[in-house]
Amino acid sequence: MELDVLGLMAACSYALDCVEAELVHVTDKHAKRVAYMSVCMAQQMGIQGKKLQDLTVCALLHDNALTQYIQEELQGMDESQNDGSNESLDKSPNKNFTAGSVRNEDGNDISGKAVPQLGIHCALGEKNIRNLPFHTDVKNVILYHHENADGSGPFGKNWKEVPLFARIIHFCDLLDRDYGKEEFAEDTWKQGDNFITQINGSVVDEECINGFRAAFTEEHFLSLKQKDLEKKLWNRVSRETKELDFSQIKELAKFFARIVDYKSPFTSTHSIGVAETAERLARFMGFDEETAQKMYLAGALHDIGKVAIGNEILEKPGRLTDDEFAIMKHHAAYTYYILAEIDNFHEMRDWAAFHHEHLDGSGYPFGKTGEELNTQERIMACADIYQALTESRPYKKEMSHEKACGILEDMGGRGWLDKEVIRKVEECFGEVNK
Repeated sequence: MELDVLGLMAACSYALDCVEAELVHVTDKHAKRVAYMSVCMAQQMGIQGKKLQDLTVCALLHDNALTQYIQEELQGMDESQNDGSNESLDKSPNKNFTAGSVRNEDGNDISGKAVPQLGIHCALGEKNIRNLPFHTDVKNVILYHHENADGSGPFGKNWKEVPLFARIIHFCDLLDRDYGKEEFAEDTWKQGDNFITQINGSVVDEECINGFRAAFTEEHFLSLKQKDLEKKLWNRVSRETKELDFSQIKELAKFFARIVDYKSPFTSTHSIGVAETAERLARFMGFDEETAQKMYLAGALHDIGKVAIGNEILEKPGRLTDDEFAIMKHHAAYTYYILAEIDNFHEMRDWAAFHHEHLDGSGYPFGKTGEELNTQERIMACADIYQALTESRPYKKEMSHEKACGILEDMGGRGWLDKEVIRKVEECFGEVNK
Protein backbone atom coordinates (compact mmCIF):
# COMPACT_ATOMS: atom_id res chain seq x y z
CA MET A 1 0.00 0.00 0.00
CA GLU A 2 1.26 3.49 -0.85
CA LEU A 3 1.09 5.95 2.04
CA ASP A 4 2.02 9.56 2.71
CA VAL A 5 4.17 8.58 5.69
CA LEU A 6 5.37 12.10 6.44
CA GLY A 7 1.77 13.30 6.37
CA LEU A 8 0.85 10.54 8.83
CA MET A 9 3.65 11.64 11.14
CA ALA A 10 2.55 15.26 10.91
CA ALA A 11 -0.97 14.21 11.87
CA CYS A 12 0.52 12.30 14.78
CA SER A 13 2.47 15.40 15.85
CA TYR A 14 -0.80 17.31 16.15
CA ALA A 15 -2.12 14.55 18.41
CA LEU A 16 1.03 14.71 20.51
CA ASP A 17 0.76 18.49 20.80
CA CYS A 18 -2.79 18.12 22.12
CA VAL A 19 -1.52 15.78 24.82
CA GLU A 20 1.44 17.99 25.69
CA ALA A 21 -0.75 21.08 25.84
CA GLU A 22 -2.85 19.33 28.48
CA LEU A 23 0.02 17.83 30.45
CA VAL A 24 2.92 20.29 30.24
CA HIS A 25 1.32 23.32 28.59
CA VAL A 26 3.32 23.61 25.37
CA THR A 27 1.79 25.89 22.77
CA ASP A 28 -0.01 24.79 19.60
CA LYS A 29 2.13 23.34 16.78
CA HIS A 30 5.12 22.80 19.07
CA ALA A 31 6.27 19.65 17.24
CA LYS A 32 5.94 21.25 13.81
CA ARG A 33 7.91 24.32 14.89
CA VAL A 34 10.64 22.05 16.27
CA ALA A 35 10.61 20.14 12.99
CA TYR A 36 10.77 23.30 10.88
CA MET A 37 13.62 24.83 12.89
CA SER A 38 15.47 21.51 12.81
CA VAL A 39 15.12 21.25 9.03
CA CYS A 40 16.32 24.83 8.49
CA MET A 41 19.39 24.21 10.66
CA ALA A 42 20.13 20.87 9.03
CA GLN A 43 20.01 22.36 5.55
CA GLN A 44 22.65 24.87 6.61
CA MET A 45 24.76 21.89 7.68
CA GLY A 46 24.42 20.22 4.27
CA ILE A 47 21.76 17.64 5.16
CA GLN A 48 19.23 16.91 2.42
CA GLY A 49 17.15 14.23 0.73
CA LYS A 50 16.18 11.11 2.68
CA LYS A 51 18.18 12.16 5.71
CA LEU A 52 16.24 15.41 5.89
CA GLN A 53 12.97 13.47 5.71
CA ASP A 54 14.06 11.22 8.57
CA LEU A 55 15.12 14.21 10.68
CA THR A 56 11.66 15.69 10.09
CA VAL A 57 9.98 12.51 11.35
CA CYS A 58 12.20 12.38 14.45
CA ALA A 59 11.53 16.04 15.22
CA LEU A 60 7.79 15.63 14.77
CA LEU A 61 7.80 12.58 17.07
CA HIS A 62 10.45 13.61 19.60
CA ASP A 63 7.97 13.43 22.50
CA ASN A 64 6.01 10.43 21.21
CA ALA A 65 6.19 8.58 24.54
CA LEU A 66 4.99 11.35 26.84
CA THR A 67 1.56 9.85 27.54
CA GLN A 68 3.06 6.38 27.87
CA TYR A 69 5.57 7.72 30.39
CA ILE A 70 2.84 9.44 32.38
CA GLN A 71 0.78 6.25 32.59
CA GLU A 72 3.57 3.70 33.09
CA GLU A 73 5.84 5.66 35.41
CA LEU A 74 4.19 8.62 37.11
CA GLN A 75 0.86 6.89 37.73
CA GLY A 76 2.72 4.27 39.72
CA MET A 77 4.38 6.77 42.03
CA ASP A 78 2.98 7.50 45.45
CA GLU A 79 1.83 10.98 46.40
CA SER A 80 5.09 11.79 48.15
CA GLN A 81 6.89 11.47 44.80
CA ASN A 82 4.23 12.92 42.53
CA ASP A 83 1.63 15.45 43.62
CA GLY A 84 0.10 15.63 40.13
CA SER A 85 1.66 18.98 39.30
CA ASN A 86 3.76 19.78 36.25
CA GLU A 87 6.84 19.93 38.46
CA SER A 88 6.77 16.14 38.35
CA LEU A 89 8.17 16.44 34.81
CA ASP A 90 11.27 18.39 35.74
CA LYS A 91 14.90 17.46 35.24
CA SER A 92 15.80 16.64 38.82
CA PRO A 93 18.72 14.22 38.56
CA ASN A 94 17.85 12.52 41.85
CA LYS A 95 14.55 11.17 40.53
CA ASN A 96 15.29 7.84 38.87
CA PHE A 97 13.12 5.19 37.24
CA THR A 98 13.56 2.03 35.20
CA ALA A 99 14.25 2.74 31.55
CA GLY A 100 12.50 -0.20 29.89
CA SER A 101 13.86 -2.52 27.19
CA VAL A 102 16.16 -0.23 25.16
CA ARG A 103 19.72 -0.43 23.91
CA ASN A 104 22.05 2.55 23.69
CA GLU A 105 24.39 3.46 20.83
CA ASP A 106 26.99 0.96 22.02
CA GLY A 107 24.44 -1.86 21.83
CA ASN A 108 24.30 -2.17 25.61
CA ASP A 109 20.94 -3.05 27.13
CA ILE A 110 19.85 -0.35 29.54
CA SER A 111 16.80 -2.33 30.65
CA GLY A 112 16.48 -2.13 34.39
CA LYS A 113 19.04 0.67 34.65
CA ALA A 114 18.14 3.71 36.72
CA VAL A 115 18.17 6.85 34.58
CA PRO A 116 17.08 10.37 35.48
CA GLN A 117 13.38 11.03 35.11
CA LEU A 118 13.70 13.11 31.96
CA GLY A 119 15.38 10.18 30.21
CA ILE A 120 12.44 7.82 30.69
CA HIS A 121 10.28 9.23 27.92
CA CYS A 122 13.40 9.34 25.72
CA ALA A 123 14.01 5.63 26.29
CA LEU A 124 10.39 4.71 25.70
CA GLY A 125 10.22 6.96 22.63
CA GLU A 126 13.34 5.37 21.16
CA LYS A 127 11.77 1.95 21.53
CA ASN A 128 8.47 3.10 19.99
CA ILE A 129 9.96 4.39 16.73
CA ARG A 130 12.35 1.49 16.19
CA ASN A 131 10.14 -0.25 13.63
CA LEU A 132 8.85 2.80 11.76
CA PRO A 133 9.77 2.99 8.05
CA PHE A 134 12.81 5.28 8.08
CA HIS A 135 15.15 5.62 5.09
CA THR A 136 18.35 5.94 7.13
CA ASP A 137 19.75 4.96 10.52
CA VAL A 138 18.18 7.13 13.25
CA LYS A 139 19.33 5.05 16.20
CA ASN A 140 19.63 7.03 19.45
CA VAL A 141 18.18 10.25 18.01
CA ILE A 142 15.12 10.09 20.27
CA LEU A 143 17.01 8.37 23.08
CA TYR A 144 19.53 11.22 23.42
CA HIS A 145 17.43 14.25 22.44
CA HIS A 146 17.66 15.69 25.97
CA GLU A 147 21.44 15.31 26.39
CA ASN A 148 23.36 18.47 27.20
CA ALA A 149 26.58 19.44 25.46
CA ASP A 150 28.62 19.21 28.68
CA GLY A 151 27.36 15.72 29.60
CA SER A 152 24.93 16.88 32.30
CA GLY A 153 21.87 15.35 30.63
CA PRO A 154 19.92 12.26 31.73
CA PHE A 155 22.35 9.73 30.20
CA GLY A 156 25.56 11.69 30.84
CA LYS A 157 26.53 11.90 27.16
CA ASN A 158 28.47 14.94 25.95
CA TRP A 159 27.84 16.47 22.52
CA LYS A 160 30.55 14.41 20.80
CA GLU A 161 28.78 11.20 21.88
CA VAL A 162 25.31 12.26 20.65
CA PRO A 163 23.98 12.01 17.06
CA LEU A 164 23.72 15.34 15.26
CA PHE A 165 19.97 14.95 14.76
CA ALA A 166 19.47 14.52 18.53
CA ARG A 167 21.52 17.64 19.23
CA ILE A 168 19.56 19.69 16.69
CA ILE A 169 16.19 18.55 18.07
CA HIS A 170 17.32 19.21 21.65
CA PHE A 171 18.25 22.78 20.81
CA CYS A 172 15.06 23.50 18.86
CA ASP A 173 12.88 21.89 21.54
CA LEU A 174 14.41 24.08 24.25
CA LEU A 175 14.13 27.22 22.17
CA ASP A 176 10.52 26.59 21.21
CA ARG A 177 9.38 25.75 24.73
CA ASP A 178 10.63 29.11 25.99
CA TYR A 179 10.26 31.38 22.97
CA GLY A 180 8.16 29.69 20.27
CA LYS A 181 4.89 31.34 21.16
CA GLU A 182 1.89 31.82 18.94
CA GLU A 183 2.26 35.55 19.55
CA PHE A 184 5.70 37.07 19.91
CA ALA A 185 6.56 40.12 22.02
CA GLU A 186 8.75 42.88 20.61
CA ASP A 187 11.81 41.64 22.44
CA THR A 188 11.32 37.89 21.79
CA TRP A 189 14.26 37.65 19.40
CA LYS A 190 16.57 39.52 21.79
CA GLN A 191 15.53 37.30 24.70
CA GLY A 192 16.06 34.19 22.61
CA ASP A 193 19.46 35.39 21.47
CA ASN A 194 20.52 36.01 25.09
CA PHE A 195 19.27 32.53 26.01
CA ILE A 196 21.35 30.96 23.22
CA THR A 197 24.46 32.81 24.43
CA GLN A 198 23.88 31.56 27.98
CA ILE A 199 23.55 27.88 26.99
CA ASN A 200 26.41 27.86 24.45
CA GLY A 201 28.84 25.09 25.35
CA SER A 202 26.95 23.86 28.40
CA VAL A 203 23.52 22.83 27.14
CA VAL A 204 23.99 23.13 23.36
CA ASP A 205 27.16 22.75 21.33
CA GLU A 206 28.59 25.53 19.19
CA GLU A 207 28.05 23.62 15.93
CA CYS A 208 24.30 23.63 16.44
CA ILE A 209 24.23 27.24 17.54
CA ASN A 210 26.18 28.26 14.45
CA GLY A 211 23.74 26.28 12.32
CA PHE A 212 20.81 28.11 13.90
CA ARG A 213 22.37 31.55 13.49
CA ALA A 214 23.08 30.78 9.82
CA ALA A 215 19.50 29.64 9.25
CA PHE A 216 17.56 32.27 11.17
CA THR A 217 17.40 36.03 11.10
CA GLU A 218 15.04 37.86 13.43
CA GLU A 219 12.47 38.15 10.66
CA HIS A 220 12.70 34.43 9.84
CA PHE A 221 12.36 33.37 13.47
CA LEU A 222 9.38 35.62 14.11
CA SER A 223 7.70 34.16 11.01
CA LEU A 224 7.16 30.95 13.02
CA LYS A 225 4.02 32.55 14.44
CA GLN A 226 2.42 32.68 11.00
CA LYS A 227 -0.39 30.29 10.11
CA ASP A 228 1.42 28.88 7.07
CA LEU A 229 4.01 26.99 9.14
CA GLU A 230 3.03 23.62 7.64
CA LYS A 231 3.36 25.03 4.12
CA LYS A 232 6.83 26.36 4.97
CA LEU A 233 7.86 22.96 6.31
CA TRP A 234 6.65 20.99 3.28
CA ASN A 235 8.25 23.49 0.91
CA ARG A 236 11.57 22.37 2.39
CA VAL A 237 10.89 18.65 2.82
CA SER A 238 9.58 16.37 0.07
CA ARG A 239 6.43 14.38 0.93
CA GLU A 240 6.36 11.56 -1.61
CA THR A 241 4.30 8.46 -0.88
CA LYS A 242 6.03 5.27 0.19
CA GLU A 243 5.11 1.66 -0.57
CA LEU A 244 4.65 -0.30 2.66
CA ASP A 245 3.92 -3.96 3.24
CA PHE A 246 1.33 -5.10 5.80
CA SER A 247 3.90 -5.71 8.53
CA GLN A 248 5.06 -2.08 8.21
CA ILE A 249 1.46 -0.85 8.19
CA LYS A 250 0.81 -2.79 11.39
CA GLU A 251 3.83 -1.18 13.05
CA LEU A 252 2.55 2.27 12.07
CA ALA A 253 -0.92 1.38 13.33
CA LYS A 254 0.42 0.15 16.67
CA PHE A 255 2.47 3.32 17.02
CA PHE A 256 -0.56 5.56 16.53
CA ALA A 257 -2.83 3.37 18.64
CA ARG A 258 -0.37 3.50 21.53
CA ILE A 259 -0.50 7.29 21.58
CA VAL A 260 -4.30 7.33 21.53
CA ASP A 261 -4.86 4.58 24.06
CA TYR A 262 -2.26 5.75 26.57
CA LYS A 263 -4.20 9.02 26.75
CA SER A 264 -6.76 7.09 28.77
CA PRO A 265 -5.96 3.75 30.45
CA PHE A 266 -9.70 2.98 30.39
CA THR A 267 -9.26 2.03 26.72
CA SER A 268 -5.69 0.75 26.79
CA THR A 269 -6.08 -1.75 23.93
CA HIS A 270 -9.23 -0.52 22.21
CA SER A 271 -7.73 0.96 19.03
CA ILE A 272 -5.79 -2.13 17.97
CA GLY A 273 -8.78 -4.24 18.95
CA VAL A 274 -10.96 -2.27 16.55
CA ALA A 275 -8.24 -2.53 13.89
CA GLU A 276 -8.14 -6.32 14.19
CA THR A 277 -11.93 -6.62 14.28
CA ALA A 278 -12.39 -4.39 11.23
CA GLU A 279 -9.68 -6.20 9.25
CA ARG A 280 -11.05 -9.65 10.07
CA LEU A 281 -14.62 -8.63 9.26
CA ALA A 282 -13.59 -7.04 5.95
CA ARG A 283 -11.81 -10.25 4.92
CA PHE A 284 -14.80 -12.34 6.00
CA MET A 285 -17.09 -10.18 3.87
CA GLY A 286 -14.93 -10.77 0.79
CA PHE A 287 -13.01 -7.51 0.46
CA ASP A 288 -9.61 -7.63 -1.21
CA GLU A 289 -6.28 -7.64 0.63
CA GLU A 290 -5.57 -3.93 0.26
CA THR A 291 -9.00 -2.97 1.58
CA ALA A 292 -8.55 -5.26 4.59
CA GLN A 293 -5.18 -3.64 5.32
CA LYS A 294 -6.66 -0.16 4.97
CA MET A 295 -9.44 -1.14 7.38
CA TYR A 296 -6.81 -2.21 9.89
CA LEU A 297 -5.05 1.17 9.72
CA ALA A 298 -8.32 3.12 9.78
CA GLY A 299 -9.41 1.12 12.82
CA ALA A 300 -6.21 1.94 14.65
CA LEU A 301 -6.75 5.63 13.90
CA HIS A 302 -10.50 5.88 14.48
CA ASP A 303 -10.17 7.45 17.94
CA ILE A 304 -7.14 9.66 17.32
CA GLY A 305 -9.41 12.68 17.84
CA LYS A 306 -9.75 11.72 21.52
CA VAL A 307 -6.34 13.26 22.16
CA ALA A 308 -8.06 16.65 21.89
CA ILE A 309 -10.58 15.75 24.62
CA GLY A 310 -9.68 16.35 28.26
CA ASN A 311 -9.17 13.35 30.53
CA GLU A 312 -11.69 14.77 32.99
CA ILE A 313 -14.28 13.77 30.39
CA LEU A 314 -12.59 10.69 28.90
CA GLU A 315 -12.13 9.11 32.32
CA LYS A 316 -15.22 10.34 34.14
CA PRO A 317 -16.50 7.25 35.99
CA GLY A 318 -20.15 8.31 35.99
CA ARG A 319 -22.60 9.34 33.31
CA LEU A 320 -21.58 12.39 31.26
CA THR A 321 -23.72 15.50 31.44
CA ASP A 322 -25.30 16.75 28.22
CA ASP A 323 -22.58 19.41 27.91
CA GLU A 324 -19.82 16.87 28.55
CA PHE A 325 -21.27 14.44 26.02
CA ALA A 326 -21.43 17.23 23.45
CA ILE A 327 -17.71 17.78 23.98
CA MET A 328 -17.00 14.04 23.81
CA LYS A 329 -18.81 13.80 20.47
CA HIS A 330 -16.29 16.23 18.98
CA HIS A 331 -13.63 13.49 19.04
CA ALA A 332 -14.92 11.98 15.80
CA ALA A 333 -14.76 15.36 14.07
CA TYR A 334 -11.22 15.83 15.38
CA THR A 335 -10.33 12.44 13.90
CA TYR A 336 -11.68 13.63 10.54
CA TYR A 337 -9.76 16.91 10.55
CA ILE A 338 -6.50 15.38 11.83
CA LEU A 339 -6.51 12.72 9.10
CA ALA A 340 -7.61 15.20 6.42
CA GLU A 341 -4.05 16.61 6.44
CA ILE A 342 -2.68 13.35 4.97
CA ASP A 343 -2.38 13.18 1.19
CA ASN A 344 -4.57 10.63 -0.63
CA PHE A 345 -6.06 9.42 2.64
CA HIS A 346 -9.68 10.41 2.15
CA GLU A 347 -11.01 6.84 2.11
CA MET A 348 -9.38 5.81 5.38
CA ARG A 349 -10.15 9.23 6.90
CA ASP A 350 -13.87 8.63 6.34
CA TRP A 351 -13.78 4.99 7.44
CA ALA A 352 -12.10 6.09 10.67
CA ALA A 353 -14.08 9.26 11.39
CA PHE A 354 -17.61 8.07 10.59
CA HIS A 355 -17.69 5.28 13.18
CA HIS A 356 -20.42 7.03 15.22
CA GLU A 357 -22.66 7.86 12.27
CA HIS A 358 -26.08 6.16 12.08
CA LEU A 359 -28.03 5.04 9.04
CA ASP A 360 -31.03 7.12 10.13
CA GLY A 361 -28.93 10.32 10.34
CA SER A 362 -29.00 10.49 14.15
CA GLY A 363 -25.27 9.85 14.59
CA TYR A 364 -22.34 12.23 14.82
CA PRO A 365 -20.26 14.24 14.02
CA PHE A 366 -21.79 15.02 10.63
CA GLY A 367 -25.25 13.40 10.77
CA LYS A 368 -24.60 11.18 7.75
CA THR A 369 -27.46 9.02 6.48
CA GLY A 370 -27.46 5.51 5.05
CA GLU A 371 -27.25 6.88 1.53
CA GLU A 372 -23.99 8.60 2.46
CA LEU A 373 -22.35 5.70 4.32
CA ASN A 374 -20.55 2.98 2.35
CA THR A 375 -20.03 -0.60 3.46
CA GLN A 376 -16.59 0.01 4.97
CA GLU A 377 -17.94 2.85 7.10
CA ARG A 378 -20.82 0.63 8.24
CA ILE A 379 -18.32 -2.12 9.11
CA MET A 380 -16.25 0.28 11.20
CA ALA A 381 -19.31 1.40 13.17
CA CYS A 382 -20.14 -2.21 14.06
CA ALA A 383 -16.50 -3.12 14.74
CA ASP A 384 -16.10 -0.22 17.18
CA ILE A 385 -19.20 -1.15 19.18
CA TYR A 386 -18.55 -4.91 19.11
CA GLN A 387 -14.96 -4.42 20.28
CA ALA A 388 -16.01 -2.02 23.07
CA LEU A 389 -18.62 -4.48 24.32
CA THR A 390 -16.40 -7.57 24.24
CA GLU A 391 -13.25 -6.08 25.80
CA SER A 392 -12.55 -5.72 29.52
CA ARG A 393 -12.11 -2.28 31.02
CA PRO A 394 -11.37 -1.18 34.59
CA TYR A 395 -15.05 -0.45 35.19
CA LYS A 396 -16.60 -3.48 33.43
CA LYS A 397 -16.04 -7.10 32.48
CA GLU A 398 -15.96 -8.25 28.88
CA MET A 399 -19.32 -9.19 27.37
CA SER A 400 -20.04 -12.50 25.67
CA HIS A 401 -20.30 -12.68 21.89
CA GLU A 402 -23.98 -13.56 22.11
CA LYS A 403 -24.88 -10.68 24.40
CA ALA A 404 -22.85 -8.19 22.33
CA CYS A 405 -24.61 -9.34 19.16
CA GLY A 406 -27.95 -8.89 20.90
CA ILE A 407 -27.10 -5.25 21.54
CA LEU A 408 -25.97 -4.82 17.94
CA GLU A 409 -29.25 -6.33 16.73
CA ASP A 410 -31.19 -3.89 18.88
CA MET A 411 -29.23 -0.99 17.37
CA GLY A 412 -29.91 -2.39 13.92
CA GLY A 413 -33.62 -2.51 14.72
CA ARG A 414 -33.50 1.16 15.71
CA GLY A 415 -32.15 2.03 12.29
CA TRP A 416 -28.67 2.91 13.52
CA LEU A 417 -26.52 0.05 12.22
CA ASP A 418 -26.53 -2.08 9.08
CA LYS A 419 -28.41 -5.34 9.75
CA GLU A 420 -26.44 -7.24 7.09
CA VAL A 421 -23.12 -6.20 8.63
CA ILE A 422 -24.44 -7.24 12.05
CA ARG A 423 -25.28 -10.67 10.62
CA LYS A 424 -21.71 -10.95 9.31
CA VAL A 425 -20.36 -10.01 12.75
CA GLU A 426 -22.43 -12.82 14.27
CA GLU A 427 -21.12 -15.32 11.72
CA CYS A 428 -17.49 -14.17 11.68
CA PHE A 429 -16.92 -13.90 15.41
CA GLY A 430 -19.31 -16.66 16.31
CA GLU A 431 -16.84 -19.00 14.61
CA VAL A 432 -14.01 -17.52 16.67
CA ASN A 433 -15.89 -18.04 19.92
CA LYS A 434 -16.94 -21.63 19.25
